[in-house]
Amino acid sequence: MRVSARIVLLCLSPLLAGAAAAEDFTAGSLKIGHPWSRATPNGAKVAGGYLSVTNTGTEPDTLTGGTFDEAGSVEIHSMTMEGGVMKMAPVENGLVVKPGETVALKPGGFHLMFLGLKDPLKKGATVKGTLTFAKAGAVPVAFTVESLAAKAPGDGALETEHGASHHH
Repeated sequence: MRVSARIVLLCLSPLLAGAAAAEDFTAGSLKIGHPWSRATPNGAKVAGGYLSVTNTGTEPDTLTGGTFDEAGSVEIHSMTMEGGVMKMAPVENGLVVKPGETVALKPGGFHLMFLGLKDPLKKGATVKGTLTFAKAGAVPVAFTVESLAAKAPGDGALETEHGASHHH
């Protein structure tokens, strides 16, 4: 039995390590879940940041911006489809997180826009940053860089042996 238990643990350890890479952060009544970004190709000057914010308190708070160590600036953006055309625009007054609600910043919706990237983002890297809230203030977080094709944190998007994403 001991040998088979070790084999199971060895087989599961890469999955457990991936799950542990995405962290949660707390600031007062705010719970920030799984900050992540995608790897970027060489020469890219922008990237998206994704996470969730849950307000467990009794007062609303507003995500107003943040910082990202590998970018010149950070903006909150929305992405919508209008007449079959994808439109992206800055969110001027921030995102309100009401008591008892979770706001998800994800591909295809609200997200952070990292502008003026200093270097390409590489899969597996962790990049420090902050999220700025009207009431909670600046909250330090760490963004895990996933594959170029990732749709969620820990997404095992298919990759070739050379690290390039493969789509069907």
